[in-house]
Amino acid sequence: MRRTVRAATTLAVAVATLATAGTLTSMASSDDTAEHLTHWAVAPQKPVTPQTDQQDAYNKANGRPLPTPELLQPTLDAKLADYRAKPKNSLQGNYECGASDVLADLSHRWIKEFEKEYPKVHIAVNPPYAGSLGALELIKGNLDCVFVSRELKPTDVQGFHDAFGYDPLSIPISGGSYRHFGFLDSVGFVVNKDNPIDKLSFAQLDAALSTTRNRGGAAVRTWGDLGATGEWADKPVHIVGIQPWNGFEEFVRQRVLGSGGKRGEWRPGAASGSTPADPDVRWEKTVFNIAKDVEQDPYAIGYTGMAYVDRPVKVLSLSQEAGGPAYAPTYENVASANYPLSRLTYLNVNKRPGERLDPVMEELTRFILSKQGQRTVGDQQAFLPLRSGQAASGLKALDDAP
Repeated sequence: MRRTVRAATTLAVAVATLATAGTLTSMASSDDTAEHLTHWAVAPQKPVTPQTDQQDAYNKANGRPLPTPELLQPTLDAKLADYRAKPKNSLQGNYECGASDVLADLSHRWIKEFEKEYPKVHIAVNPPYAGSLGALELIKGNLDCVFVSRELKPTDVQGFHDAFGYDPLSIPISGGSYRHFGFLDSVGFVVNKDNPIDKLSFAQLDAALSTTRNRGGAAVRTWGDLGATGEWADKPVHIVGIQPWNGFEEFVRQRVLGSGGKRGEWRPGAASGSTPADPDVRWEKTVFNIAKDVEQDPYAIGYTGMAYVDRPVKVLSLSQEAGGPAYAPTYENVASANYPLSRLTYLNVNKRPGERLDPVMEELTRFILSKQGQRTVGDQQAFLPLRSGQAASGLKALDDAP
């Protein structure tokens, strides 16, 4: 595995939720040309609020309560491989694993099904349910695996590397949710509803957001630099982001600003309420105010989880490559893993390079990545099942000897 943070495999993300006054670029397939763009007018999500201390305590002890399922549900990818179990008594042993609060339920479901195949295997996933705590316990050698609902923090990866001399193996095990609050919803870029821009590429976003510009090109400072014409051409691009470190911020940094193995660096800004180093960049402490900031500033662009789009703003279609197909964060595009800012959950294990993983942990991973394991994801109706290509990438990472 590559040192420090690596780009996650592509998966499903979010939906554009706009007020009647706003528009949302959307298509189930790609939005390659302006003629094909469709505008939706749909109500924003209900506002969400931070978890209380009491809710956090409950979640750590019991796992986060499951959200109300979306009416739409994805079908399993028919190309997912069937799981072929080994003889029942071929595996045995007691194992200790950890999980973040939003993966407590799903991890227990997977393990229950796995232990039916191997009755001599017992895997405990006990509270406290917190991915960051689990990652630290993995570094200490106290856990055999950790189910985490986001990419590991760079400090967690570095801490593991310092302890063992190599990175942990992080394998995607499910898609994130579509737009469920608190369940790894997909990430979207939003602009003011009056903004004429409908779609952007990762290279354009990187040129606007970063100082490193790992994807090449000149720095973006005006909306004209991003393709706007007329009265918008000379208007400044106002960046609204989330103050590092934050899961949303790290995900965008890895997926959009990072390229060619190089980590991206944000344009300098300041926290809300203070004097910014760059007057066009504003950092919020959390994701909750991003949509509101963009609604109130006609020249703003920001990134947010789709569960937090609670104002009449426009959600952009995105393309990974300049000139490539642009996908809107519709349910179909997220569930099919076409939308490029879909998110993933991960199983993290200690696998020494050049050696096989512990046989029980390896077989558990193979089960999770199988059609049967991903059916468990679909049955829960919170997260989205992996596509066959994503599962195949996970199996390859499991088999590869660096």
